[in-house]
Amino acid sequence: MANWQDGPGTLHAGTHRIPLEIAASYRARTRGLLGRDGIDGAMLLTPAASVHTFRMRFAIDVAYLDRDFGVLAVVTMAPGRLGLPRLRSRHVLESAAGAMAGWGLRAGTTIKVDVPGRLTPR
Repeated sequence: MANWQDGPGTLHAGTHRIPLEIAASYRARTRGLLGRDGIDGAMLLTPAASVHTFRMRFAIDVAYLDRDFGVLAVVTMAPGRLGLPRLRSRHVLESAAGAMAGWGLRAGTTIKVDVPGRLTPR
């Protein structure tokens, strides 16, 4: 999907429906989760191939996603870290540390992102 916009959505991971914040603009992607004490749900950064946790207040789970929303890798990052870029990554999903395991996200799974008026394929 092209022409992503900042705003709300829903993440579909198996049977889980998770509140989602979409950060598509340069400003929103740069701000990400900085200045927060946590997140309820997840944040999708698009386009993105890597993230950092400098000045973050809490550890996060990071899922690197390909263009079809297939999960390439899931890692947990403590504050003050720089994530390695993933060449095939087109999107990055962030959540509170431990959340993605509870949703069953791991390399090889595929997610869906529901945005009012649009739904990712599959």
